[in-house]
Amino acid sequence: MCARFLERFFKPTPHVVESPPPPSISHGPGPGVPEYRVKPYFIVASVEMGNTTTKCILTGTSLETGRSYVINKTVSMSRDVRPPKPGETVFGETLDGTQLTRESVTDLVRDTLIRSHDAVHLSIKDDLDFVVRSTGVVAAMDSPDQVGDFVIALANGCLAAGVPPRKMTPPMSIDNLPSKLRQFSFADKVVFVGAVAGVVPPVGSTGVEMVANEMEGELAMAGVKEGAKWTPVDFRNPCISIDFGTTLAGRITSDVARDDPNPFARTIGNFCGIAGAIPDAIVQGTGLVKGNKGTALDLFGDHSIQSPFGGRKRSAVDEYVERCHEHIDIRIVPSDRTRFGRVPVCADIAAESGIALIGCDCGVNGSDTPILGEIGHEIYEKHGMGMLTEVIDRVCAKMALRLIDVTIESGMVPPNSSIGFTGRAAISGRKPEYILAGVAERNLYDKPNDHLVFVDDGLARGAALMGRCMNSLGKPKAPLGGVRDGACIMSRRIKIGK
Repeated sequence: MCARFLERFFKPTPHVVESPPPPSISHGPGPGVPEYRVKPYFIVASVEMGNTTTKCILTGTSLETGRSYVINKTVSMSRDVRPPKPGETVFGETLDGTQLTRESVTDLVRDTLIRSHDAVHLSIKDDLDFVVRSTGVVAAMDSPDQVGDFVIALANGCLAAGVPPRKMTPPMSIDNLPSKLRQFSFADKVVFVGAVAGVVPPVGSTGVEMVANEMEGELAMAGVKEGAKWTPVDFRNPCISIDFGTTLAGRITSDVARDDPNPFARTIGNFCGIAGAIPDAIVQGTGLVKGNKGTALDLFGDHSIQSPFGGRKRSAVDEYVERCHEHIDIRIVPSDRTRFGRVPVCADIAAESGIALIGCDCGVNGSDTPILGEIGHEIYEKHGMGMLTEVIDRVCAKMALRLIDVTIESGMVPPNSSIGFTGRAAISGRKPEYILAGVAERNLYDKPNDHLVFVDDGLARGAALMGRCMNSLGKPKAPLGGVRDGACIMSRRIKIGK
């Protein structure tokens, strides 16, 4: 009894990485000068249009240390995009039904990008080094390849804000890089082959993408790898990276033999479907948010309210969690499905290619989300905000653990693997604590906390890392590619280049 009591106070603390501000250099009294204005930094804008928010996150990576910092984060709600004008063609919509045109997306991206730079007095033309665009708005698409049209609309917004085209594509040679980057680049020794953080993307047997938000999964994987550098966790291959944004994204990577002449890991699994849309559906039933456009983000902010919660109500919490999960479908996506969780997929091609496509849905393509709203209404009316927060944290934690269970059943969680999460529905509130406890119960690792990490702003971190990979700005003394506990793969990449 005494040991169980003390356990409550000595549980391991999950590794949760939040975005640090860039360091400053002080030259006497008064405020310091941001280091990125004095030392060599690689500044990247991550332009993300999601179902809930549209962000421009400016990150600065110190070329001396390889550490990345968030310089500015400008966030607007995607539902606030201007309505279509006469003559404009609607080519997409968010999960809540907000209609989008190429022109409206272009305007929103342009304005967000300009505001982000103005807030920190940076010049898009002179200070910005690279831009990466991504989107999770895939619900209205008929097939995964249509995401390309949306990315073009994002690119048009960047161009309208004054971003030169060369800052959105990899350089042809080291001579095409700005002079400040050349001494830190390996572009004259290695060739960029499309691998990011030591992982090559999946390609189906027909050469098409297997899931519409594939790029989000790639950025999430890269972002978790970068974020883990702030912790003791060696988050290199093999790894499982899961993005719990409004939609679900992520990747599973293979192990690589240390003497393999090809040092890159393969993508052996993808995640797709809905994630944060599930807690959103629960809070929409409370009446505390605006109809079907309200989100858990409106209610809790970036971090869930940690209300005091009595253990005597745990049985009621568990009952509500089970009721919610009766409507949450988590499994390998059947090969005959063209959508799962409203996300377009090519499940047949994934099956033919030997890539596990793991999905999360609520009913069929979100059909049961109104039922979750009814459960949310009952929780709030009978028990209040504390119970609602606790149920949401445990529902999301159980979703994460069920995804891990499917991965385990597919034989893709070896003892040297690591698991990482990013996205609001996995890293806020007490979710990391509950997920860590669940991973420990599964006896996957001797020391579970050494294999598990939670990272804020995963897509922005991933964008910074993707930009570095495209410009060959690696740090052999702090490698992100390669395998856990292994050496940097730069020497093998140079050998391949020769």
